Amino acid sequence: MSVQKHYINNEWVSSKKTREIVNPFNGETLAVVAEATRNDADSAIAAAREAFDRGPWRESTAQQRGRILFAMAGLVRKHAAMLAELETLNCGKPIVESEFDVNDTASCFEYYGGLATKIHGETLPVPDNAINMTLREPIGVAGLIVPWNYPLLLAAWKLGPALAAGCTAVLKPAEQTPLTTLAFARLVQENIPDLPPGVVNVITGDGPAAGRAIVESMNVDKVAFTGGTETGREVLKGVANSNLKKVSLELGGKSPNIFFSDADLDAATDGALFGVFINQGEVCSAGSRILIQQDLFRKLTSRMKDMMAKIRLGDPMNRDTKMGPLVSKEHLERVEGYIAIGRKEAKLIAGGRRPSSKELKNGYFVEPTMFECDNKARIAREEIFGPVVACIPFKNEDDALQIANDTPYGLAAAVWSRDIFRCLRMVKSLRAGIVWVNTMQPCYVEAPWGGYKQSGHGRELSLHGVEEFLETKQVHINLSERPIGWY
Repeated sequence: MSVQKHYINNEWVSSKKTREIVNPFNGETLAVVAEATRNDADSAIAAAREAFDRGPWRESTAQQRGRILFAMAGLVRKHAAMLAELETLNCGKPIVESEFDVNDTASCFEYYGGLATKIHGETLPVPDNAINMTLREPIGVAGLIVPWNYPLLLAAWKLGPALAAGCTAVLKPAEQTPLTTLAFARLVQENIPDLPPGVVNVITGDGPAAGRAIVESMNVDKVAFTGGTETGREVLKGVANSNLKKVSLELGGKSPNIFFSDADLDAATDGALFGVFINQGEVCSAGSRILIQQDLFRKLTSRMKDMMAKIRLGDPMNRDTKMGPLVSKEHLERVEGYIAIGRKEAKLIAGGRRPSSKELKNGYFVEPTMFECDNKARIAREEIFGPVVACIPFKNEDDALQIANDTPYGLAAAVWSRDIFRCLRMVKSLRAGIVWVNTMQPCYVEAPWGGYKQSGHGRELSLHGVEEFLETKQVHINLSERPIGWY
C-alpha cells in the first residue's frame, strides 16, 4: 500500500513517519499517510509565507480568486460520488449523509467564489477637509485546523473564505480522517493550473506535532480551529506565546433542545432524534440535552424510545443505514465511558450497548442511548460527542431558560412551541450563537456559525466568515494645502 504524502508548494512530499488510516466499520486499514513532523509543518508554512509575500497570488484580483473557488466547487461536484464514498469509508458516517456534505462543500466554495468580488471598504465623513476611507486586506498566512466529524466540509468552511480574502493556507485535517482532503488537493493540483504553488498546502498529522507547529509559528498570521474546548485552550496558549496571531475557535457544545407541551408531537419526536443522532451524535451542535415540559415528558420520551428502536445501524455504505460506527476505537471507548457514568447517575431509558449483530462486531458501533436525569449530571454537562442524550424535565418557561443557560457552552439551542410569543422570548434570552425554532440542525453557508461562552469565538460561514481573514486599514488623505500650523 503506497504512502499518501503531504501536499506542499504544489508537490507531494514524504515524511519520516507514517500513520495507518482505519475504516471504522470493520477496523481494516484504508490507507497509509505521511505523519507530519514539526519540520514538515514548517516547510508548508514557509511555502505559504513565500506565496503570500512574494508570489503572484499577492497580485491576484478578486475576479481571479473567485474563478479559482468556482473551479474548486466544480471539481467537488464532478467527483462528488468518489469524495462521498471516501468520506464514508474514512469516518463512518452513512453514505447519504456524506453525499449531503459533499454537496454543501461545493456550495461553500461557490458562495465564497461569488463573495470574493464583494469585499470592500468604506468612506468615512470625518470633520476635516479630507477623504478618510478603509481598505480590506488579507491577513496573510492562515493555519486551518479541521476536525474529524465533517472532514471535507469543514475544510471548505475555512479554505473558501481564506482564499476569497486573498490569504494563503496551510490546511491540517484531523489525523484520523485526512483522505478526502488529500483527494481534493490532488484534484486541485491536476485541474487548476491558475492556482500558484504554495497558496494551498495540506499536511497530515496529529495536533501535538503538526497542529502545535502551526499555532506557534511566527510565520502564521491567523489560526482557524474547530475541535474540542480543551484543545481550544491550548491553541490560545500557543498563540499567546508566539506572535499573538488572530484566532477563531469553533469549539464544543451541550446544546439544549427545548420542547414545550404545545409542540407538535410528531415534529418534536423527529426533531429530538435528528438533533442528537445525526452523524452518530458526532456533531458540535448536537441537541444532547433534551429539555421537555413535565406534562409532555413521558409521552415524548416514550415516542422517542419507540422510534430509536427503528434506527438502523449498519454498513455506512448501505443506503438504508441511518447510523454508522463512531470514528475510532478510542472514541468508542470514550463514549462507552460516559454511558457507564450515566448508568450510575441517571436512569437509562433506551440503548447503552454495542449492537449484537455479527455484521457489526468489528466496527466501532454503539446503540443510540437515552437517559433521564437532571442538569447536574455529568452526562448533562460534559460534551460526549456521540449518540447519547440526556432528557431533562422542566416546569415552565423560566425553568426551561434557567436549565438551558446553565452550561459552560453556548453554541446552539432549539425551541419547539406553537406559541410564537414564547418562542421569541426564548430566542432573546438563550445564551447561544445559533437558535432554531421548531427545527434542529439546519446549517447554511449564507448564515453565520459560532458560539457564546466556551463554545469559542469568531464566526464561520456567511459574510462574517470572510471577515476572520481580513485586516482593516484606515487611509486618510488630506485635501488641504495649508500647513498643520501647530508650531
